[in-house]
Amino acid sequence: MKVVIAQYEKHETEIRSIREAVFVIEQQISLDLEIDNLDAQCVHAIVFDQHVPIATGRLDLTKQGKIGRVSVLREHRRRGAGRLIMQALEKYAREHQLKKIWFHAQQSSLPFYTSLGYKSIGEEFIEADIVHQEMEKILS
Repeated sequence: MKVVIAQYEKHETEIRSIREAVFVIEQQISLDLEIDNLDAQCVHAIVFDQHVPIATGRLDLTKQGKIGRVSVLREHRRRGAGRLIMQALEKYAREHQLKKIWFHAQQSSLPFYTSLGYKSIGEEFIEADIVHQEMEKILS
């Protein structure tokens, strides 16, 4: 597997195909909620396995380091692709002197993010009809 930092305009097809498979088809999230106007301003990471895109995530520098839309195709989960996405986005954030990164994690993903050193903040809440928890990691 190989992770790359990608330009949205160049890799829009790959990014959208992963996110639509995970969020729209698998999790039944409305396409209207999945697509927003932030993609073009975000930094994106994509994991490729044998040149096939299998995972993606984004980092929004304008929102003080908010990670979002982390998704791994179902058949490729639990093989390290999600970890590669998070490590690439963390590295990018550190290189750009961010003090922390944060995101809204689906409750089912909390153990994964906790294993990467993220801490839960505040109370659980509902977003796109799914229970979420805000999480953050202070970068040194």
